[in-house]
Amino acid sequence: MGKILAYTALMKGQHVSWLPSYGPEMRGGTANVTVILGDEEVSSPVLNKFDSAIILNQPSLDKFESSVKPGGVLIYDTNGITKAPSRTDIKIYKIQAAETAAKLNMSKVFNMMVLGAYLKVKPLLSLEDILEGLKKSLPERHHKLLPVNEKALLMGGDMILE
Repeated sequence: MGKILAYTALMKGQHVSWLPSYGPEMRGGTANVTVILGDEEVSSPVLNKFDSAIILNQPSLDKFESSVKPGGVLIYDTNGITKAPSRTDIKIYKIQAAETAAKLNMSKVFNMMVLGAYLKVKPLLSLEDILEGLKKSLPERHHKLLPVNEKALLMGGDMILE
């Protein structure tokens, strides 16, 4: 999700920093990626506070909820969240993308559902731009998956809740 967001913004001429952290955390911790988009050069890929956070599990919520700037946005998938975010100085949205993706046998595009939800709240790039970025970054043999990714992006935008 972060890679597609970063790649699409780069395609659109924005300055981008993409810093994934996928070490041993992938096996049950808080794997994360920081994406910075801007009209000016990005001075550092390392941030202590974020304008937005997309949270997909309880360990990540525990770790990153406090890192969202006051006035910022936090989107979380309700699957596996045992203690919902509690801050009152940020805008909090929830999505049931994991549950919906599983019910519809669309688990492989769960991330696109979440990205669609994020872009509904923070329209940094258009869905058309994201689809173009996806098309350019996917090997041609996978282009048959573009329609299901588009469907997932649209579904995500429709299922975001305050």
